[in-house]
Amino acid sequence: MEEALKPTESLECHSHRKSHHPETAKKDIVNRLNRIEGQIRGIKGMVDKDVYCDDIITQLSATQSALNSVAKVLLQWHLKGCVVDRLAEGDDEILDELLVTIQKLMRK
Repeated sequence: MEEALKPTESLECHSHRKSHHPETAKKDIVNRLNRIEGQIRGIKGMVDKDVYCDDIITQLSATQSALNSVAKVLLQWHLKGCVVDRLAEGDDEILDELLVTIQKLMRK
């Protein structure tokens, strides 16, 4: 008899996969994200202080650029690591997943 899934369990196949990247690479991404987090806090402060809209937009643009940079690094890792590994294992479904991922990035 099959057990029903508990409410906290997920049917999504992606939930159990993990990336395997060097600690130095992960540390670089975390540092970038910490800087971005600081930029966001700074922008919130600008809004609270009624800073001129154009100045806030300039900071938002810089923050978006920083986020795009992180996405490019992660996409590179994904292509050179995860995608290559899964193709080597004969898992061609990774190509469809990759196309969806690229479409998400191109919406920006």
